[in-house]
Amino acid sequence: MERIRTIFFDVGNTLLFPNLEYILAPLAQRGVIVDENQWRSVERQTKQEFDRTGNDGRIDHGFWHLFYTRLLKELGIQDAALHDNLVQIVRQSANWCIPRPRTREILEQLGSKYDLAVISNADGKIADVLARCGIADCFRTITDSGLVGYEKPHPAIFKAALESMKAEAGQSLYVGDVGSVDYVGATKSGMQAILLDVCGAYKQTDYLRVESLVELQARL
Repeated sequence: MERIRTIFFDVGNTLLFPNLEYILAPLAQRGVIVDENQWRSVERQTKQEFDRTGNDGRIDHGFWHLFYTRLLKELGIQDAALHDNLVQIVRQSANWCIPRPRTREILEQLGSKYDLAVISNADGKIADVLARCGIADCFRTITDSGLVGYEKPHPAIFKAALESMKAEAGQSLYVGDVGSVDYVGATKSGMQAILLDVCGAYKQTDYLRVESLVELQARL
């Protein structure tokens, strides 16, 4: 394994987490409450199924389509319009705005040792979200699929990010949260990879994984 010089981060479920109050508002308006434990359980199951079954080429949309199909089934709700509305809301990057404690502190510490950057499947606005959350300045470059035109795991988005940093793939680490998208996409592009697996979807796999930025920092 080569020495790591550059660390690229995913954003959703890695640096920033969803504001469930906003994202689940259509359900709350019906008196249906989904707590964080149920959200994490559905996330865990969805990641495992998504990795097994693949997607239709629209990675982000495909994941959330599967997620809400599973969640609404658990809730006993059959409503195609509600399903589509929930998918639309969760895919708005502005609704991913909850950093975990010490996020900026750890990024600053890592930034003293490594060059930091972002690669995100997003809607072209992830840089603005990172700025509003107070961490955009921790990164030298921010590569957004909505601007690049390719979503992870397509090699083109990893290539664009590496070129933006003038980084060597073998000396770069990618930190994301979905095995088939982040880990596989990065390693196929010649990068090292590790999953930030908060929900525990990958405990029984061979993927390198951590459950927090604190653990990532300690591992490095």
